[in-house]
Amino acid sequence: MVPVHPQQLPWWTGKPGKSSGADTAAVDARTLAAPAQLSRSGELETTIFKPHGEGPFPLLVLNHGKSLGSPRAQERARFLSISREFVKRGYAVVIPMRTGFSKSSGEYVEEYCDMTANGQIQANDLDDVLAYVARQPWADPQRILVGGQSYGGLTAMAFATRGVPGVKGVLNFAGGLRTNGCQWQESLVQAFGNYGAQARVPSLWFYGENDSHFGHELASNMHQAYTAAGGDATLVKFGAFKNDAHGMSGSRDGVRIWWPETEKFLRQIGMPTEEIFKLAEPSRPAKSGFAEINNIAAVPYLREDGRDQYRAFLNKSQPRAFALSSSGAWSWVEDGDDPAGRAVASCQKNSVSPCKLYAIDNDVVWSGKA
Repeated sequence: MVPVHPQQLPWWTGKPGKSSGADTAAVDARTLAAPAQLSRSGELETTIFKPHGEGPFPLLVLNHGKSLGSPRAQERARFLSISREFVKRGYAVVIPMRTGFSKSSGEYVEEYCDMTANGQIQANDLDDVLAYVARQPWADPQRILVGGQSYGGLTAMAFATRGVPGVKGVLNFAGGLRTNGCQWQESLVQAFGNYGAQARVPSLWFYGENDSHFGHELASNMHQAYTAAGGDATLVKFGAFKNDAHGMSGSRDGVRIWWPETEKFLRQIGMPTEEIFKLAEPSRPAKSGFAEINNIAAVPYLREDGRDQYRAFLNKSQPRAFALSSSGAWSWVEDGDDPAGRAVASCQKNSVSPCKLYAIDNDVVWSGKA
C-alpha cells in the first residue's frame, strides 16, 4: 500500500475562475511515497499535481537539482511555475525526490567526476517512479515527457538513453553538475557525448548567458558533443536573466522564455499544447498601508543587521518576500517557488516567536500586530 497525503500548495489555493474556451478544474496536489528499487527497499518522496478527474492524463516527470549542503536537508522540489503551465494543458506533473534527498530513503551516491555515471545513477530512480506511475489509472503511459533542471537536467538526459516505452521527449533546463577538484567541464562534455550516442528521443535545451554554473560556451560544447554522437537536441541560448539564469525555470518570469520554444517542441513530438483548464491565481495578503515599502525605519523589531538585510531585500528581483518576528528574527527570499512561504519558514528556524510576512514584492502587508 502506498500512502497518499492530499496537500494544498500555494499556486492552487482557492477555486479556479471561469475562462472562455477552457474548462474549470481545481488541481489535485498530493505527496506520496513511491516504491523504490527492491535492492534499496525504500521509498521516494514524490509530489504530484494533476487536474481533478479520472484522466488518463499525459505525464511530465520533473527532476530537481542539488543544492549546497547535505542532500538530506534539501527542500522538496515543486517546480510551481512549470507545473502550472503543464497542468493548465491537462498534464499530470510528477516530481520525485531522488534517493537520499529530502525525505526519500537511502543514501545519496555520487561517482565524483564521472558525470556519465552520476547521471545514470540518478536516472535509476526514474525507472522506479515511472514503473509506479504507469500503473495508476489517471496516468497515460503512452504520453510521457521527462524534464529536469541542473543535476535534474543531467538526470533527464541520462534517462533519454534508456528507450522507455511512451517517453516522447526531454526538456533540459541548464542541465549539468559541478564538482570541485576535478575537470568537471570536460567530464560533462564527455557525458553528453556518451548520452547522445545512445539517446532514443529528441530533447530541447535551455541555457542562459549569465548562468553561474553552465554558460553559453560550455552549453555549446555539450550540445556539439551530443549531436555529433547522433543525439537529437535543440539548444536555446537565451540572454541574461535576472541575477543568475541558472534559476530561470523556477521563476514565473521565465515562462516567457521557455514556453514558446517548448510549445513548438511539444507539437513536433505529438504532445498536447492547448490550455484546457483555468487555474486560480495564487492568493496573497493585501497591502496593509502600515508603511511604504522603502521606509526602512518603519520596519519593526529589527536590529541594525536586520535593517541592513531589509535594504538588501529592496534590491532583489520579484517575486520576493520578507518575514520577521517580535524576537528580531528575519528572512527574505527572492524568486523560485512560493517565496512568501519560504521566507516565513526560514525566519521561523531562528525565532522563538511566530514569524509573519512583512512585505511581498512592492507591498507592505504587515498589519502592525505581532
